[in-house]
Amino acid sequence: MSVTSIVTTYNVTGMTCGHCAAAVSEEISQLPAVSSVDIEVASGRVIVTSTGEIDDAAVGAAVAEAGYTLAGRV
Repeated sequence: MSVTSIVTTYNVTGMTCGHCAAAVSEEISQLPAVSSVDIEVASGRVIVTSTGEIDDAAVGAAVAEAGYTLAGRV
């Protein structure tokens, strides 16, 4: 049985460097079902790959914990 990956892209404001990206990635990676997090600092895009639907509120809380703001899905 294969597991389908779901890719969700978000906009995050306030990230300016690799350290910012690492902090956001670390927090989001702890959410259930998240298998990977890719971040494009210049655009503020955060691409989350998961094995199930992601709760946007949980992503927002994780981003806030890292010190940034979730602006919504792309």
